Parts: sequence; structure tokens; C-alpha cells
Amino acid sequence: MCKMHRNGVKRSMIKKLLKCVGEYKKPSILSPVFVSLEVVMEVIIPFLMAYLIDYGIEPAAMKTVVNIGLALVISTVTALLFGVFSGHYAATASAGFAKNLRKDMYYSIQDYSFYNIDKFSSASLVTRLTTDITNVQNAYQMIIRIAVRGPVMLVFSLIMAFEVNPQLSLIFLGMIPILGGGLFLIIQKAHPIFERVFRTYDTLNNVVQENLTGIRVVKSFVREEYEEEKFNSVSKNIHDDFLKAEKLIAFNSPLMQFATYSCILLISWFGAKLIVSDSMTTGQLVSMIAYAMQILMSLMMLSMVFVMIILARASAERIVEVLDEKSDLTNNNHPVYEVENGDIEFKNVTFSYSKQADRACLTNININIKSGETVGIIGGTGSSKTSLVQLIPRLYDVTEGSILVGGVEVSSYDIETLRDEVAMVLQKNVLFSGTIKENLRWGNKNATDEELIHVCKLAQADDFVQGFPDKYNTYIEQGGNNVSGGQKQRLCIARALLKKPKILILDDSTSAVDTKTDALIRKAFIEEIPNTTKLIIAQRISSIMNADKIIVMDAGKINAIGTHEELMKSNQIYQEVYYSQNKEERNHEA
Repeated sequence: MCKMHRNGVKRSMIKKLLKCVGEYKKPSILSPVFVSLEVVMEVIIPFLMAYLIDYGIEPAAMKTVVNIGLALVISTVTALLFGVFSGHYAATASAGFAKNLRKDMYYSIQDYSFYNIDKFSSASLVTRLTTDITNVQNAYQMIIRIAVRGPVMLVFSLIMAFEVNPQLSLIFLGMIPILGGGLFLIIQKAHPIFERVFRTYDTLNNVVQENLTGIRVVKSFVREEYEEEKFNSVSKNIHDDFLKAEKLIAFNSPLMQFATYSCILLISWFGAKLIVSDSMTTGQLVSMIAYAMQILMSLMMLSMVFVMIILARASAERIVEVLDEKSDLTNNNHPVYEVENGDIEFKNVTFSYSKQADRACLTNININIKSGETVGIIGGTGSSKTSLVQLIPRLYDVTEGSILVGGVEVSSYDIETLRDEVAMVLQKNVLFSGTIKENLRWGNKNATDEELIHVCKLAQADDFVQGFPDKYNTYIEQGGNNVSGGQKQRLCIARALLKKPKILILDDSTSAVDTKTDALIRKAFIEEIPNTTKLIIAQRISSIMNADKIIVMDAGKINAIGTHEELMKSNQIYQEVYYSQNKEERNHEA
């Protein structure tokens, strides 16, 4: 039963991969067709050579020599042309297959929720989109070319060998089981090692990604040696595993050589006896040796294909995992396509990233926020402030309870519609490679230059943008490394405002700007977007003290809700944060 299940999984995997061949079916078919024609021409050549040797040396046989020689030239040239065509179509098909596979994987990842991405890790997804696809591409090219050439040549060469001498041909049949058994054992031992190698590749990519992303931190703490040791450790694991696999695969070569030379020696020995007894001609012996080489070469090709399949099988399984993964966030059958207003209500919400109730990071959350209100959220590190706001645009689904936006449960909305009405400026602000204009237009791709300038003025970004030589056409490097943290935050706020959302969420998004700029941004919010619901996560009480209400979070629960004045009178956590940030005032009161 287990074996049947594994076979079913393999068939399903192959079927899913083959869907990505798509518009490259024609070259995928033409390549093996031309390979087969090439093999036919190559198999004819030893037969013609045997005829030439046996009858071309007789007196007055020049006409035979010319005719057979011409046939040999035509066969050789034709085989060459068929080989060129097969190579061209194989390359076209495999490159197209890889392109479609990469596109399908990338599109599939775009539909993932944060939970799905967390499941794989970004480093693992990068490995699957690069190394794994390259392995499968190379295997596919070998399958539609060499994997066809090998068996076809084996069959046709055996037929011709039996045609020449059935007795000697039995030698080939004796060698095939020996080779097949050896190759099977190599595959069985090597495949698990390659599976382990690709998992280690994920770790290696993660180490490199972390090092490059945090290179400034690494250098400032003089941790280059530690990072090198970490890299060398993972790299050594890959080296050791590959060495084990390659040692196993290395047995393939001596096995093939043993079979090749054994066949040639046996054919020469028995062939010589047959020639002496006039049961065989010299030409037939030469052709048998040529067919021996072709048969064994075809087996060598098949062994190469098997090695590549061993490597690609592990990669194919990892690729199909990505394609099979379905987002845990989907639209219902009749989604709502309009968000009426920015009302937000949490009803007995519990949330866990691990989907295990005993590890909930939010517990029994009840909040009611009216459209247009400004709500501050404060709490210590790990109090799940970010987790709370990420549930509103349905970046994650609640574990228990429900969240309503505009009076409708978030799970009832079309996901794109909901997220269009909720703008988030996350803790880790991200700008993409491109101009400032291009980055801002993520908020609204059709925004005019005047609209761009207006939102930048609201976010207090216009002044520094105008100071750049190219102003709004200034090129932002990958990750926004050529602008400061405060400038990056202000551009991200401007980008969010450009969406004209019904709900605006700022997740500690003014931490890198001074208090004066922070106050100007909040003032602009009050004057310019009074009907937008604003949720502001902040560490500084000055950023939220004028909010309509403030939520105090502690250990994944709501500790208190109230205005600044109310919390100063009744909430110990809020008081401690306030006085720690305003020591002089506390000393004065004392």
C-alpha cells in the first residue's frame, strides 16, 4: 500500500510539472523525434562499414566502394543535421519549461499569506526558484534528448547486432542486468543524500542573506570572524554530503568500463574463433564491435540521465511543495466588494501563529473603534501590538472570534478590496529599487505628480526630496540604502496616504523622525484625513497622547483602554512608561 501511495505521489508530481511545459510542447516532441532519426542514421553506419570491408577489397570493386562510401557520407551528414535540430529543440523546450515553472512558482508565492511564507522561509523559496529549477531544467533537457537517444540506440543496435550474429549478441543481454542492478543500487543510496543537501542549501542561503542584509551591524560589532565560521560550517556540511553522493555516483564509471571492455574482449575472442571457422566475416566482427560500443554508450547515456534524475528528483519534490501549497487566506463564495467605512470591531479575538490554542499571542481581544477615530496602541516588546493590527487587513486569520471592518467580517470581504482600503506602514519599512516616484506610486499607480507632492508634504517628506538633485526622479537603491531611516519612514507614510484608505495603520512608523516632525505628521492627519481611521503603534507617548483612545497591551492582552488623562489616573503600565519618558516632570511633581 505504501509503495502504491509513493507511486501515486510521483505520478502526481510529474503531472503537475508537465503542466508547465505549456506552449513548448512542440519542441518537446520534435527533439526526441530528431534524436530517433539521428540514432537510425548512426546505427546504419556500422552495417555499411561491414559491407565495405567484406566486399570493397575484392578486385574491380571500386563501384561498390564509391556507392558505400557515398552512403556513409550521406548517413554521417544526415545524422549530424538531425543532432543539431534535436539539440536546438531540446534547449528551447527546457529553457521554456524552466521559465514557465519559475513563473508559476512566483505567482503561487504572490498568493501566499504570511503564514505560508513563514512556513517555507524566504531563503528556502529563493533556493527553490533558482538552484532547484536549474536542476529540473537540466534533467528535462536530458530526458527529452539523451533519455530518448539511449533506449532507441540500445534497441536498434541490439536488433542490428542480432541481425549480424545472434550468438555473439547474447553477450550484450548478459551485461544489461549487471549494469541495471548496479545503477539501481547507486540511485537508492544517493537520492536521500541529495535531499539533505538541498535542505542545507536553504540554510546556506539564509546565512548569506542575513549577512548581506545586516552587513553594517556585522562590521560595527566586528563579527566578521563569527559570520565566516557560521558560513564555513554550513558550507562544509554541503561539501561533505556532496562528497558522499559523488563517491556513490563515481561507481557508475568503473561499472560502465568493466561492462564495455568485457563485451569487447568476449566479442573479439569468440568472433576470432568464428572467423577461423568461416562462420563469420571480418566486416561482421568490426560491425559487432561498433554495435558493442553503441550499446554500451547508450547505457552510459542512461546512467548519466539516472544521475541527473537523482539530483533533480529532490529538487522537483521541493518545487511541487511550493506549487501545492495553498494560501490559508481565500475569498468565500460570495465576497463583499465594498468597504462602507473605517469602523473596526474585535469580538473575543484569539490569535496564534502556530494555530495552537495553548500558544496564543493574542487572547480575548475586544475593541470597538469608530470610523475617523485616532487610536494609539502602546505596550512593551512582545506584547503583540503588531500581531493585533495585522489581523485587520487579513494578513493572518484569527484563531478564534471575529473582526469586523465597516460592519462586515473581514473574512467576508474580497481580500484585494479589503487591503485596498487598509494602508499599512510596517515596522520594517521597505523601498524598492527605482525612483521615488515609482515607489510612491505603489500607493496609486495612476497618481499625478501633484498628488505625489501633496502626500509627501503631509508626510513631511517633500522638503528633503526637493533637496535631491533629481528630486522625485531620484533613484532609490535596493532596500532604500541611500536614504536615512527617517526619510524612508516618511516616504512610506506618503505612499500609504496615496491609497486614500479608510483605515491607516502606522506600526511604530515615526520612530526614526524627531518629535517636531512627528507632531507635524500627526497634525496633517487631523487636518487632511479626518474621516480615515488611524491606528498608531508607538513607543513614544507624545506620539499618541492626543489620540481619541489609547490601547495598552500587555502579554497579548488588553490591559486598559482610555484617553491619556484617564490612563494617567488609573493605569500603572501607562504611568510607568510616561514617567520614564518624562523624568523631569516626575521629579517636579515629587
